[in-house]
Amino acid sequence: MTSSSFLLSLPFSPRRVLIGANAHADIAARLRAARPDFDVRGAPFMEITADDLRWADSYIGFRRPPAAQDMGSVQWVHSTGAGVDGWLGQGLSEGILLTRSPESFGPMIAEWAVARVFAIQQQLVSLVDAQREHRWAPRDIARVAGTRALLVGTGDIGSHIAASLAALGVHVTGVSRSGQASHPAFSAVHTTDRLADLVGEADWIILSVPDTPASRGLVSREVLQRCRGAVLLNAGRGAVVDEQALPEALDAGWLRAAALDAFVTEPLPESSPLWNDARVLVSPHISGLTTVDGAADGFLECVASLERGALPKWVVDRARGY
Repeated sequence: MTSSSFLLSLPFSPRRVLIGANAHADIAARLRAARPDFDVRGAPFMEITADDLRWADSYIGFRRPPAAQDMGSVQWVHSTGAGVDGWLGQGLSEGILLTRSPESFGPMIAEWAVARVFAIQQQLVSLVDAQREHRWAPRDIARVAGTRALLVGTGDIGSHIAASLAALGVHVTGVSRSGQASHPAFSAVHTTDRLADLVGEADWIILSVPDTPASRGLVSREVLQRCRGAVLLNAGRGAVVDEQALPEALDAGWLRAAALDAFVTEPLPESSPLWNDARVLVSPHISGLTTVDGAADGFLECVASLERGALPKWVVDRARGY
């Protein structure tokens, strides 16, 4: 899409910036300090109103406010998350410029992954249960070193996970659309069409890909059936996995455990069987959180490009989904 296809015309300088985020006050303070010429207002995204959107020419937030029938006068949306499915999945007008955060979520998500690898390998949940019951419960614990990880996604996030696991002695293989990775922690990288052939060799299958037409349903029931007691970790998006097949995969021994931070429906419905399965670690989409500095700095970087009359580096390719 060319710049002439957008509602805004270049050069463009935002004047009325609306922030829909829990940390809206802190982000607003950073923006006002950097650009006192901006008029900035904000609220938690659930509280953003249609009147707010009619006032704004620019919006900062992770997903579309639920009260909005449309985006009012907004000409530019800056997504604060690693993925933009919260916008593309809500039918954002093609005329609205969509950019994404350049913040690196890799270091934090790598810590999330390593924490869960150790929690599962060290059987921490079972040990906590035994302690609560005052029960002495000896068991064998296998080392993480020497295990094999298959990382689905070899970009910034996947590379940080790979580096962290390789440093622990884990053998790391990658899968990506291109079949390439720039980080030396990957011993080999394959294209995604090899996924079903590779999962049977993995102890850990770690997902860090966004929700795109190419990744949706990638880890299907058929792929899960090829696993041989692996642990599935999902720090990407729920739609990448056949979530309904997970209980069967666990009961059949295709998977021995799962650590899930992303789900098809969020919050995870109370009726989901994943809540009560002791083999599953559930976290509420917190593996890679946007920081105040990351949200503000990314927005201001894009502003600088727009004011020069150029589209920002972080414009989302809607066909690819990122």
